[in-house]
Amino acid sequence: MTGWLEPRPWGWNEILYDALYEDLGPGDLSASCLNPDSVVEWSIEAQAEGVLCGCGIALEAMAPSDSAGEECMVEALLGDGDTVRRGDEVLHGTNLAREVLAAERTALNFLMQLSGVSTLTSQFVEKVKDLGVDIVDTRKTVPGLRSLQKYAVRCGGGRNHRMGLYDGIMVKDNHIRACGSIREAVERARRHAGHMTKIEVECESEGQVAEAVAAGADIVMLDNMDPFTMADIAKKYRDDVVLEASGGVTLETVRGVATTGVHAVSVGALTHSAPALSFHLEIR
Repeated sequence: MTGWLEPRPWGWNEILYDALYEDLGPGDLSASCLNPDSVVEWSIEAQAEGVLCGCGIALEAMAPSDSAGEECMVEALLGDGDTVRRGDEVLHGTNLAREVLAAERTALNFLMQLSGVSTLTSQFVEKVKDLGVDIVDTRKTVPGLRSLQKYAVRCGGGRNHRMGLYDGIMVKDNHIRACGSIREAVERARRHAGHMTKIEVECESEGQVAEAVAAGADIVMLDNMDPFTMADIAKKYRDDVVLEASGGVTLETVRGVATTGVHAVSVGALTHSAPALSFHLEIR
């Protein structure tokens, strides 16, 4: 088992190696107390219930080096997207003690952070699973970890919004102010967009929604609107444009937002405020 839920996130190798170097630097000083030839058996276990993510990257982090003995190995027992409970064994292996302990914290950091994102996402998805509404992420991600965090959202059953400024156009309030109107902003964006590129407009009122639809927007974000206003807008425009609700949505409010008739609900908290899911490594 590879541990991954395909497709794998872009650039994960470089992110992992940077993290290992951040921790190891020129060498592990604590390894001075270890016998260089000591081989140990180890396992990583979940300490809480949630949705697993980061197994594939932890598998690579814990892999024996070429200089380790032939008996050294690592195996993933579960994969990203699987449900885990306290005590479930996720990975195990045999390796030089110095290699195990050098990679331990980095592997656990990825597992804890990414599983926290996938677990929180799954909780939001569960709240609206019968409504046909997508839970989507935002660009409010930890710098350098966006591809991994958005992968974790997918592992939790959510969907990705645009990855960055390069793969989708969003006309926000500041774009509108700078251009003078929604129509002007959309028309300018359309002149530069390829035929595969969608244009989304952030709207704060029903009047802005009407202008965005008339201008030819593909998606309209209903920003920080109350559910009654969103429901009225959905009745008028749901068949004409994709409607996305956004703005301070929580586990307590997401179902109410989703019942208004929108197609998607974006939640920044999935990536900027997900609590870590606990894992630990034990040498047997």
